[in-house]
Amino acid sequence: MRRDNLTWESEFVLLGLSSDRQTQAGLFVLFAAAYLLTLLGNGLIILLIGLDARLHLPMYFFLCNLSVMDICYTSSGVPQMLVHFLLEKKTISFTQCGAQLFFSLALGGTEFLLLAAMAYGCYMAVCAPLCSIAVVSWLIGLVSSVVETVVMMYLPTCGPNVIDHHFCDSAPLLKLSCSDACYVECMDFFLSLLFMLATMLLIIVSYILIVAAVLHIPSFSGHQKAFSTCVSHLAVVVLGYGSDIFIYVRPGKGHFTHFNKVVALMTVVVTPFLNPFIFTFRNEKVKEVIGDMTKSLLLRDPAARG
Repeated sequence: MRRDNLTWESEFVLLGLSSDRQTQAGLFVLFAAAYLLTLLGNGLIILLIGLDARLHLPMYFFLCNLSVMDICYTSSGVPQMLVHFLLEKKTISFTQCGAQLFFSLALGGTEFLLLAAMAYGCYMAVCAPLCSIAVVSWLIGLVSSVVETVVMMYLPTCGPNVIDHHFCDSAPLLKLSCSDACYVECMDFFLSLLFMLATMLLIIVSYILIVAAVLHIPSFSGHQKAFSTCVSHLAVVVLGYGSDIFIYVRPGKGHFTHFNKVVALMTVVVTPFLNPFIFTFRNEKVKEVIGDMTKSLLLRDPAARG
């Protein structure tokens, strides 16, 4: 599409992480293994929580939502990145680019809302309001990304259609625009800042209330047990907020795409891969459920008994 000297590209070329064929082959094996383990780990969490009544509690309800979100988030970018490792020409259509931008923004935003809701859930373990909070988290994450995606994809270009990234993100798209995108960048910056500050404030307030409640527990073992349940959540909060603040909550981010595409691997690949191990597989009740299911399967299998 063209208007005077402005164009809207029908497709983009993604530079990816490396142009060296051997490096790309190694990265393909590494990320393919991480992606499969991410699907397996998060899929197992969803299955366990769905099948065992002992895990039908608010905390596990949120873990199930987080696992669904992680599968969707990593699937929005990693499969295409794996395919591009094997192809000489790494192109993505305008429509696919817009869809990828939408899902990365929507699912990334939803993750922060879920983390904030989980922090609140650590203090208020009441199922009914927590269920509604999870629904609201998904809706806000999806709806808020629509406006930003439409504005980003409407920006015209008048030069190369090459994106210095491994998926369609706001920073490299801003860099391609030849129109005055200052207002778009400012809007994106303030929306990201507002989004993260709001969820971070809820997390901080929740943990202040948690600490205040724990200090009233008389025994040291009670203190230790209460705080140990929060360590996993805090680890994911640090990983998620640290990388996304570097990428999104920074003026002039369109000029730092080389660093952004490396840091983005943390949110697209690393965090969804680690979440099942950080949150769930260390949990004693989940270990108990897995042990019981394993024993049940072994007892049903004559070959395993023999």
